[in-house]
Amino acid sequence: MAAPIAVASADSLQDNTAEAEQLANEALAKMMKALDLLIMTVPRYAAPEVLPNGDIIIRRLDPLENEDEPIETHGDGIET
Repeated sequence: MAAPIAVASADSLQDNTAEAEQLANEALAKMMKALDLLIMTVPRYAAPEVLPNGDIIIRRLDPLENEDEPIETHGDGIET
């Protein structure tokens, strides 16, 4: 009597394991997609350059979308 119960329990365990593996794979795929989107939104920059006058320039690797539009500033130099 104990043998059929053990077989049924083993089959149930295999089914649960397969379902858990499928759910884990789906969750991992979603997390990888979210991480990829996060990396795409973070701006990337080149190594800093020090000019002869001491200024430090850090160039953006991905140019801004509206790069052609001039940046408006007030008299105090604050961008708007």
